[in-house]
Amino acid sequence: QVHLVESGGGLVQPGGSLRLSCAASGSIFRIGAMNWYRRAPGKQRELVAAMSSDVSTNYADSVKGRFTISRDNAKNTVYLQMNNLKPEDTAVYFCNADITVYSGMYGYTTNGYWGQGTQVTVSS
Repeated sequence: QVHLVESGGGLVQPGGSLRLSCAASGSIFRIGAMNWYRRAPGKQRELVAAMSSDVSTNYADSVKGRFTISRDNAKNTVYLQMNNLKPEDTAVYFCNADITVYSGMYGYTTNGYWGQGTQVTVSS
């Protein structure tokens, strides 16, 4: 099975920084796009940052200039560096990745996988 595990969340004061990590493990043939989503209290899940397999990036307008997504393919890991955090950034952050695996009778298949999420709280 493929697993994605986030880490790095916690409580931070406004203006502070956090670095989230998401490591993929399992029978992985190839990882394509890797993304970060978040779900704030009482709100819908939203895309925060995305990185394609060719390392092009896309950010939500609310985090541009403050957040940076990166990846280490050798470690099957995606990172989200979050600077100048604001209370409105408080949310559960989820990583997502398109991962190709070998499925036996069906050959290779690509599916989207999700981590369990990590809580980020920005408060005084």
